[in-house]
Amino acid sequence: MENPHAERQAVLLERILKNASVCTEMIVELNHCVEEILRANSSVKIAADLASKYRKNVQYNLEATR
Repeated sequence: MENPHAERQAVLLERILKNASVCTEMIVELNHCVEEILRANSSVKIAADLASKYRKNVQYNLEATR
């Protein structure tokens, strides 16, 4: 005699696995998009770092000339 709960559990487990697979695919796609954004923004980050260092140097020189 088959267990009716086992059949229902198998169906639920199949749905869970399918949803987990879809979720994993979406996370992989999201990671790919984030990597593209980071690559696109790398020049902006470099410019921001340079501007920050320039500001610190200017501040230092202003303090030194007082």
